[in-house]
Amino acid sequence: MFGQDIGIDLGTATVIVYVKGKGIVLREPSVVAVDNLSGEVLAVGHEARRMLGRTPGNIIATRPLRDGVISNYTNTEKMLKYFINKIRGRFIFSPRIMICIPSQVTEVEKKAVIDAASNAGARRVYLIEEPIAAAIGAGLDISKPSGNMIVDIGGGTTDIAVISLGGAVVSTSIKVAGDRFDEAIVRYIKKKHNVMIGERTAEELKLNIGCVYPKFQDMEMDVRGRDLITGLPKTITVYSSEMLEALEEPSMLIVDAVHNVLEKTPPELASDISDKGIYMTGGGCLIDGLDKLIQEKTGINVMIAEDSISCVAIGTGKALDNLDNLDRNRR
Repeated sequence: MFGQDIGIDLGTATVIVYVKGKGIVLREPSVVAVDNLSGEVLAVGHEARRMLGRTPGNIIATRPLRDGVISNYTNTEKMLKYFINKIRGRFIFSPRIMICIPSQVTEVEKKAVIDAASNAGARRVYLIEEPIAAAIGAGLDISKPSGNMIVDIGGGTTDIAVISLGGAVVSTSIKVAGDRFDEAIVRYIKKKHNVMIGERTAEELKLNIGCVYPKFQDMEMDVRGRDLITGLPKTITVYSSEMLEALEEPSMLIVDAVHNVLEKTPPELASDISDKGIYMTGGGCLIDGLDKLIQEKTGINVMIAEDSISCVAIGTGKALDNLDNLDRNRR
């Protein structure tokens, strides 16, 4: 059997893999646990994520991607190799792989992604920009001469683009997304409660009671951390009204970026967007009230795409259908 075509959403927080003809076959955290002494990979994905912040000195659990780009080349390659082998199973030939990248990456960062995937076993590597993949995955018809606006909020980057005739007319990529929300929560709890919490606890707070728009009812959640005065473990109660305060800065940076893209959009496309609305994709867009906040600040209707977390991977998968045309053009 000939090698499969694989689409990979190589995210800062999660790697989602789409196989042509099968759909999404893998969804795992982009975390690698490595033995510091031998350099051997001990765990990848879910297993490695459980080790974050809980490892002895000789084991390091890290996320090899930061802000949407490769920060540790060796570990990214090992992680990709592990995921590709997990999917390939009995396939003899190497797969063709399409990987999505943030819209504003440099040539050096692109080359790092291509090299990592090639060394991990890809026969040929193609790149697609995240907002384009997100728009395809959200079910928008981007081939027509009509404006579509997409805001894709992942773990490391927020990609915003106005798309028409299959390409981005105006786009931007900012390094403010899910991770920045977590960091803002850690800082806020430290400053207000004198308690140090870990990234995973911050993420739980964000998912359970996090909001960027005032809620009707204040929610609460108990969290454990280390008291910075006594150095002992301490439990505190955190409210969603505090989360609103903690997350104000990163959420407003995203709103400003949306505003900037709208300002640069040609008038004809801007009128299309005000008719159709703005589509949001990515795990970061699920934070409570972000759609309402953008809608209030721009005056344009905001919709969260169905299965927003998987949109980029699904779009990458659908784009695999054009690989044969791309190969012909290359020749």
